[in-house]
Order: sequence, then structure tokens, then C-alpha cells
Amino acid sequence: MTQILPWPAEIKPLMLAPMQGLTNRAFRAVIIGTSRPDVVFTEFMRVRLGSKKGLSKVDKVEAASHNGDVPLVAQLIGRDPDALVAAAKEAQQAGARHLNINMGCPYGRMNSNSAGGALLKDPQSIPVTLERLRREIKGSFSVKLRAGYDDPRQALDLLPIFEDIGIDFIIIHPRTVIQKFTGLADHRITAELVSATRLPVIANGDIMTAADGRQILVETKAAGLMLGRGAITDPLLFERIRGNCPAEMSRPDRALELKSYIRELLERYQEIFQGEDQILRKTKEVISFIEDPWFEKYLKKMRRAADLTKFAAHAESIA
Repeated sequence: MTQILPWPAEIKPLMLAPMQGLTNRAFRAVIIGTSRPDVVFTEFMRVRLGSKKGLSKVDKVEAASHNGDVPLVAQLIGRDPDALVAAAKEAQQAGARHLNINMGCPYGRMNSNSAGGALLKDPQSIPVTLERLRREIKGSFSVKLRAGYDDPRQALDLLPIFEDIGIDFIIIHPRTVIQKFTGLADHRITAELVSATRLPVIANGDIMTAADGRQILVETKAAGLMLGRGAITDPLLFERIRGNCPAEMSRPDRALELKSYIRELLERYQEIFQGEDQILRKTKEVISFIEDPWFEKYLKKMRRAADLTKFAAHAESIA
């Protein structure tokens, strides 16, 4: 099977990670306008066990929400092969060109339904699900997974399955499912995967600075990087890793960047969310991920703001 990739073969792509509740089409547009990732992902599209309803209307809109020429990957999460295949078909009919399956989400509701990272608890079921999806998916088909459920070397055992089925690339977050986000991502595992497979391996996890990204690329020889929390804190992180922006900023420059970022979020969120309460809640979800000791007092005020006017005022006071 000819390998299909959503990025040009000559580059090491920098991808915006799928993050539930955050990487909606408005947020993706902000990040694309700021530093243009090479590939972006939707939030995961939940495919419920035995569901006959298919994808939600919102998911179908998201699957088709391409921003210019930046490739968009639609991510599915579920356990029922029939429902996943039907969802893949719906997503493609809506306009999705690239699909991914989540095998890494570590949180309770997903695990109780044996989806996300919990799929790794039952590795015997993985080939059947992936084979059926591969037959349905016309564009690229990728897998995002943890290093294992409780064994950090489990992903190595899955590589022959991914290769035989015709997965186009894999994204590895080198923690186990049971670790959630404790400890550090062990990119020695990433390096092992890279050396053990012919598939492109994208490194994900704890890439918070340009130095982190460059070091991981050198030490793992990964095909590219996926940025999550680091990109939410600093939307210019993609450009910093590329060397097109200073790796470090002065406080005044960071203040200007942060204010511009929040203004753009508020403007974009008014286009897709209804009412001040929803806009405020969704913007606070982004703010809750931003880590910046220079401006923690301002961020704390924004998180506590009771209305959108106070929130915007606190954002504009950043200095």
C-alpha cells in the first residue's frame, strides 16, 4: 500500500495536538494565523458503543473546517468497530481527508468504555478494528497512542501490527495510560520506536520550549513533533522551533504577544459560541493551560473573572 502523509515528505512537520475542549476550529484558526502549524487536529470525535446516531452535527462541521492549505486530521475515539467504521465514512463524506484513532486518552470515562488508552488493555482486539478502518479510510490513517497501558514498552510490540495494516504514521506520547500526565514523557521510548519501524514517528509530550523541541528531534530522530500544552501557552512555539522567532522573549514582548493572543481568541470564539457565558467559559479553558510565571497574577484574575467585560479588562492590563 502506498503511504499517504498529510505533510510534504521533505519536512519534519510540527503539528498542533488534539486536545479535548480546546482545539476547536476557532482555536485552530488562531494558531494557524499566528504561526501556521504544518498539520492540525480536531478535538476527538466520540463514537459511542453501539451508537446509531453517528457523528454529531458539530463534529461534522469540525471535520470539514479546513483552514487554507493547512492539512486537518479528524480524530475518532471509540471501541465499537462497526460504529467507528460508520463514523469514518461520515467524517469523509463531510470533508475529512485524513483520519486518526485515539489510543491514548487516559481519562476515566473513556477508559470505562474501553476507548482511548483503554484499547491498549485489550491488544488482541486492535488489529480487527484497525484493519476495518484502514479499508474504509481513503486518505491518511494514523494512530495516536501512549507507550502502553501499564507497560511502557507495549507500543514496540504493536509496531508490526501497524506496519502490516498500512498505518501511515504514528504519534507517540511516551507515558503509560495509568501515568496520565504525572512524571516526565520518556522520549527514550520515542527513540526506540523510531529505530524499530519504517513508519514515520511523531514525538508528543512535554515539548514546552524551542529547546525541548529541537533536542527531542535530535535525540529521537523523530519524523516530526506534536505540540499540545506548549503551543497553548505560547502559540509562536512552532515558529520558535523553526528558528523564525526568538527562542526566548523579553517580558514586554511576551506581554504584547499574550494580549494579542487573548484578543484573537475572544474575537474568534464569538463567531462559533453562543452568549457571553459560553465564550467566557471556553476562553477560560484555554487560560487554564497557560503557564507563565511573569503573568500569573493576571492569569489568575482572568480565571476568576465573573463576566466577559472583567475578563477582557484583566487581559488588557497585562504588562
